[in-house]
Amino acid sequence: MTEITRRGRMDRGHRRGVRSDRDIDAESAPASRYPSEGSRPVMPQAAARAAAGTARLPLLIYVLAIGVFLMGTTEFIVAGILPEIATDLGVGVADAGLMITVFAIGMIIGTPLMAIATLKLQRRLALSLALVVFAIGHVVVALTSSFPLILGMRFVTALATGAFWAVSAVVAAKAVGPRLSSKALGIVLGGGMLANVIGVPLGAFAGQAIGWRGPFWALALLALIAVLPILKQVPVDPAEGPVPSVHAEIAGLRDLRIWLVLGGAAIVCGSSLAAYSFISPLLTENTGMAASTVPLVLLAYGLGALIGSNLGGALGTHRPYGVLFTAAAVTLLVLVGLALFSHSVFATVALVFLLGLFGMATNPILIGKAVGYADEAPTLASALATSAFNVGTAVGSWVAGFALESALGATGPVVVGAAIAALYFLPLSALVVKDRRAERRILKDTRPDGEPIVVEA
Repeated sequence: MTEITRRGRMDRGHRRGVRSDRDIDAESAPASRYPSEGSRPVMPQAAARAAAGTARLPLLIYVLAIGVFLMGTTEFIVAGILPEIATDLGVGVADAGLMITVFAIGMIIGTPLMAIATLKLQRRLALSLALVVFAIGHVVVALTSSFPLILGMRFVTALATGAFWAVSAVVAAKAVGPRLSSKALGIVLGGGMLANVIGVPLGAFAGQAIGWRGPFWALALLALIAVLPILKQVPVDPAEGPVPSVHAEIAGLRDLRIWLVLGGAAIVCGSSLAAYSFISPLLTENTGMAASTVPLVLLAYGLGALIGSNLGGALGTHRPYGVLFTAAAVTLLVLVGLALFSHSVFATVALVFLLGLFGMATNPILIGKAVGYADEAPTLASALATSAFNVGTAVGSWVAGFALESALGATGPVVVGAAIAALYFLPLSALVVKDRRAERRILKDTRPDGEPIVVEA
């Protein structure tokens, strides 16, 4: 339920003389929907400050970020140890790359399916089970030499990863309330960005030093360890809240704004990842950099993405559309700049950093909006947002692969990314229009002599 809808209903309740605004505010505080076991209140002071937009984020947010860090690491770590995997299993490098493809398919298809399958579970239990399944999948991969079984376990691991991403986004957004949801999601999603900066390079180094199975053992152990803080920090879902149901989740998707957000999410990742997926040939062929320096440039992208996710989430708390339009415009300009100036080492490295910084800045805001628009049934909307990001990545990199083989050469994927980025303004502009119309409808239904309603897009 959006903030303005809640306030409109508060006003109508006040006119009927049923309850005061203060009573309703107390009942609708974000923490009231997350009581812990027993009678101990859950973060009452944090909930009060969240309503004012000044709260510090609870420890829960950082625990969820650690889980997302593990999920992000396993998603990308295979790319750094493909030769080792191929040699050990006796398959070609291209065949070993199916471990990445299968994982992506699992994320696209499995995330909404797992969101529905775990709908009636306590969210703390769903997150814990996702970590356990994640760990089991990695243990099997580390033990077996059967390539078909490895691919099957990668798919299962992707299902667990998608479930964790979707549920953790809902838990984070609900724990802090609508005013701080973008900031909280910036931290949680930042765990995935941190995986590119720390997890993936460390995993690749370990895989080359002690064997490719080592990182899989490490991820399995860390996932099992993470179960304990998840159970401790994630509160029990309220018994008096709405009963989760597939019908309610699907009904929550009737708001066109959710689909505009999903379209924007696909375009965001499609534009950035079209260029990023083939950044290595751009650096070696156009820029003339040695292959050994490519990981350093990828590190620059990862740092930019980490900063962008956290900064975008924090700024998006107060000016969501300002951040969305600014990030969209700068991402487009950065991709155009890469296409024009990729023969300059300094310009290319700087632009790759900026691509991560602005290209990933919108993700926490988009997921926050999807969860907010879906109101009391946000799990499927969050899952579809995760799928949309992966659809954008898959389609963008697929089209960019054809561009790489065209006359444009290594510049082709960047051109594709720029073309996709230009499309971002279509769903974003439509989203603004829809929000303004919803605002006008609510304003008509409020008392004329009451306090002015603050609209938070």
